Amino acid sequence: MDISENKFYKVMYLYGNEEKMENEASDKKKDIKRGVQDGIPIALGYLSVSFAFGIMAVSAGLTPWQAILISVANVTSAGQFAGVEIMAACGGFVEMALTQLVINIRYALMSLSLAQKVDDTFKKPTRMAVSFCVTDEIFAVSVSRNKTVSKYYMLGIISVSYIGWIAGTAFGALLGGILPAVISDALGIAIYGMFLAIILPAARDDSRFLKVIIIAVVLSCMFRWIPVLNKVSSGFVIIICAVAASAVGAWLYPIDEEEGN
Repeated sequence: MDISENKFYKVMYLYGNEEKMENEASDKKKDIKRGVQDGIPIALGYLSVSFAFGIMAVSAGLTPWQAILISVANVTSAGQFAGVEIMAACGGFVEMALTQLVINIRYALMSLSLAQKVDDTFKKPTRMAVSFCVTDEIFAVSVSRNKTVSKYYMLGIISVSYIGWIAGTAFGALLGGILPAVISDALGIAIYGMFLAIILPAARDDSRFLKVIIIAVVLSCMFRWIPVLNKVSSGFVIIICAVAASAVGAWLYPIDEEEGN
């Protein structure tokens, strides 16, 4: 091989690497852009719910900055609402820990499922970082894609959603006292609207879900209105109602092995 031929192969090798790097950079940008696009609707939905959380946290006695810090360190709407209620009621650490475990354990299951969808760009540090923001909405959108999920896509969808969650909390905590009472009260029930949006479609499509929901509602009303039971703190009420209703549902409607597969 003469010198000119050797130079030719080197040039072709460098050109091939450069083209590969350009394609990879283009794919990264596309994934980030797609993630941001998918995250915008989630962020808009989070604004109203986290706004309600900001109002609720300040009403419970927290300062606006404490409310914002909670949303910075946690992205778990139901867990945050329940946690603030326990703090306002001067609940204990055990009650708080058990309540958060029951409410948030689903995120661990979602993360296990999502782990089967990610591509080879996910290393252990990336997995740990992404797990912080695996919410119901982010999980649902990510696993519904007809291709593997890259860390750049998750960067886009998580960044926008996380900003929306924190921004909504800040607006609610700082502006909740300025807004007219009728608007604050309306936004304050946004969390209940979110829960209804989660359970009603399932209850409509499958009567088993409806019956389990009714069991949980009946139990919750019992702890609200029956003497002695109404002395139980809100955190333990959530635990008891959720576990009891789920256990009754599992007993009444067991899933066959073939159906589970």
